[in-house]
Amino acid sequence: MSVELGKRLENLRESKGWNKTYVSKKIGLKTMQTYANYEYGSREPDLETLKELAELYGVSVDYLLGKPTQTETVKTADIEDDSIIFTYEGRQIPKEDLEFMRRLMRGTRNDLK
Repeated sequence: MSVELGKRLENLRESKGWNKTYVSKKIGLKTMQTYANYEYGSREPDLETLKELAELYGVSVDYLLGKPTQTETVKTADIEDDSIIFTYEGRQIPKEDLEFMRRLMRGTRNDLK
């Protein structure tokens, strides 16, 4: 069984401040013990459960399985670039809100009115 998978699951759960019962319920497991066994390395989740765990924790299945990660490139965008669609929590930020953020970043009180 995969001790590395269990350690990753435990670290991710603890970094979120969640307990095993919470995670178990979020991914639809009948008992907390099933999830605990994943962390202990005495049981491995099936592919669907791995996908649910990856989505819950915001990581890839490859990460959970311990595969080497490619060097991530930091994506940057200039807030002044109108050709880019900015999003927050999966929803597009309205143009009016973007304009307010631009004025806020310019830093003058007159710009905020």
